[in-house]
Amino acid sequence: MAKDGDNGWKEYVWNPRTREFLGRTASSWGLILLFYLVFYIFLAGMFCLTMYVMLQTLDDHKPKWQDRLSTPGMVIRPKGDEYYQITYNTQKTESWDMYAQTLDKFLSPYNNTAQVEKNNVCKPDEYFQQEDSGEVKNNPKRSCQFNRTILDECSGITDRYYGYQEGKPCIIIKLNRVIGMLPGKDGQAPFVTCGAKKEDTEKIGELQYFPPNGTFNLMYYPYYGKKAQVNYSQPLVAVKFLNITTNEDVNIECRINANNIPTGSERDKWAGRVSFKLRINTI
Repeated sequence: MAKDGDNGWKEYVWNPRTREFLGRTASSWGLILLFYLVFYIFLAGMFCLTMYVMLQTLDDHKPKWQDRLSTPGMVIRPKGDEYYQITYNTQKTESWDMYAQTLDKFLSPYNNTAQVEKNNVCKPDEYFQQEDSGEVKNNPKRSCQFNRTILDECSGITDRYYGYQEGKPCIIIKLNRVIGMLPGKDGQAPFVTCGAKKEDTEKIGELQYFPPNGTFNLMYYPYYGKKAQVNYSQPLVAVKFLNITTNEDVNIECRINANNIPTGSERDKWAGRVSFKLRINTI
């Protein structure tokens, strides 16, 4: 019986009498393979045609849909560690020199010579709009100069250590880029304010903003995208802590203020603001 079973299995794989392989003749296998070949070629063709038609509706310089929050995010430089904690000792150069080097690298594209070479001097306090003419794209679009000298005492020019060595550090703030965003109406530019969280209100001391009042000038908006506006220089705001309490943690929050930007939402309560911890040790 075992022998008959073996023969039955072998005949199923290959039957020499009917010349069938796995129960089908060569012509039957050929028809099946031909069917699937044609079927998958048809599917691949449909996929390629669909992708081609979809790509014809897209603009290389601007996304068709922007599923984003109505409030842009904020980031700081230097950001310290992964928890946005900046800690150093004024008596130990190696503990704060890395922050100064980070700011040097970050601000190098904002050198006056680089900005003069790549970007335009724009009229301040109004949007720098560069609309397309129907199907004719106004690309590449021009960008406005943001010279690091605007950051004054936090530019790294008059003070190469950005105040870190004397316990008066500078923090640079920028808004995330959002294509087409006009952050402010009726000529009112958005501005940054920073303050200590409730438990540290008495510790933060006096702040100084550069540019004055911590404003993002309207002339840097709207942003048209990386491909359309290749030389775009994102505007910055610097905050200098003049007499913050030393040898203690100080929890700080900075936020964007604008008359047409909501201050966060249920989707993201931290949109439009950034929190970090600053500790300056002197002993």
